[in-house]
Amino acid sequence: MDYETIDADSFGRGLNRIGLNLLVRDVKAECTFLETVFGMKSHQVTADFAIVTYSGQVFQLHSDGTYHSNPLLSLLPETPPRGAGIEIRLYDTDPDDAVTRADLAGATVLQPPTDKPHGLREAYILCENGYAWVPSRPKDTE
Repeated sequence: MDYETIDADSFGRGLNRIGLNLLVRDVKAECTFLETVFGMKSHQVTADFAIVTYSGQVFQLHSDGTYHSNPLLSLLPETPPRGAGIEIRLYDTDPDDAVTRADLAGATVLQPPTDKPHGLREAYILCENGYAWVPSRPKDTE
């Protein structure tokens, strides 16, 4: 699928497995955050929509305005955080590098890189929409 040129109908029909769609106040700002901190790639970025790719996976960003007739919009809080309770785990991102970039980008680091008992080194980084992004990698065994 060519994410730069695909039309909406073909894109929608081509989605499968599990999907992730995040509602955000500012699509372009969220794309900048995801590209800067996690090295993601944004496609067809507009004020209302973007396709985002990460390590061979795809998800979508939509602005609040695109959900004007969707019942989910009425459940969003007026003030952050929006994403309380969801962790978006990025298993192909080094948490130490991501936290360094997050600090430079002015993001909120909830937890610095930490070795966890479940075998991963991970950090918790909040974007301005309140979603918890969790860069993770297997912890060193040395």
